[in-house]
Amino acid sequence: MALIIVLAILMTIVGGETGIRSFFSVLINTLLLILLAILISWGINIPILILIFIPLKLVTIIFLGTHDYQVAKNSFTCSFIVCLVVSVLILGCEWLAQAAGLGPEAGEILVGLSQMPGLSYPLIAVAVAIFSTLGAVAEAAVAMSSGLLEIKKHNPEISHEDLMASGSKIGNDVLGTSMNTILFGMFGSFLSLFLWYIRLNYTLGEILNEKMFVNEILIVMYSLIAVLLTVPLSTAFLAKNMVKHEVKE
Repeated sequence: MALIIVLAILMTIVGGETGIRSFFSVLINTLLLILLAILISWGINIPILILIFIPLKLVTIIFLGTHDYQVAKNSFTCSFIVCLVVSVLILGCEWLAQAAGLGPEAGEILVGLSQMPGLSYPLIAVAVAIFSTLGAVAEAAVAMSSGLLEIKKHNPEISHEDLMASGSKIGNDVLGTSMNTILFGMFGSFLSLFLWYIRLNYTLGEILNEKMFVNEILIVMYSLIAVLLTVPLSTAFLAKNMVKHEVKE
């Protein structure tokens, strides 16, 4: 609770009104995830929940965390399309990987408990993977849209080709930071399990066939692919919308 209060104060000081909205965006997203978990545990159809909660989470992440409506609108459209494309990829990869469910590391924790609660572990793995990529996609889309809009505001006469070239340069920086964030986040959260593997003398084959490791690596790959798709798509969307706006004027 103390850390939440400190976070709220700092976000208000640094971000002002946008910081306050971003703080409530974090709280609402947390509540949405808890609600999603409860609904899944009640046995409600998981694909339907995924289709409902993807736009809900993107709206709270993007529109509450961004003060510019044009940035938010472009970021939401781009992020939603990328999420749908990546969802198809996730479905195929999760079916091929067959890594859903509980690994042997959870055995001691679950002694005496049923490991067959009547829920589809593969669909739960798909839901986890999809919602794990949303943050990276939304962040990349907002960064690209914000950067290009600032360029356009400071240089209204910039041509479509120069705007696309600027988007490519901004995209390189966004890709670098996003990929580092995703990779270091995975290594940080996965460090204790790596120590488990080393201390118990797991072979390379055992590690590569271990469910928790495979799931984490797959989520990282989904996030990286989603960011790679987001950067050019958001640039193309925003540049096209700007051209349409100029033609109307």
